[in-house]
Amino acid sequence: MAVAEAKMVDKSEEPGSSSAVSNAVSYVPRKFAELREFLTEVKSELKKVTWPSQDEVRGTTLVVIATTFFFGFYLYGMDLGFSWVLSYILK
Repeated sequence: MAVAEAKMVDKSEEPGSSSAVSNAVSYVPRKFAELREFLTEVKSELKKVTWPSQDEVRGTTLVVIATTFFFGFYLYGMDLGFSWVLSYILK
């Protein structure tokens, strides 16, 4: 929300006015403040995360690898079957 509020600029300001100059000068410090606030919020949100245990990560990784191999071989078999059928039809 702070980023959206910081981007609000009065359209009636002229480029040469002192307000426009002060906005240009304060741009970098304002962005650093926004970055600091963002990183603080990220840190607080990461503290709320429930991280999986090493055994859970290992188990789900094995499931993903097994599923990948299964569907890889399945699709390879389907490709061979369709290739054989198409080559038989087109002969």
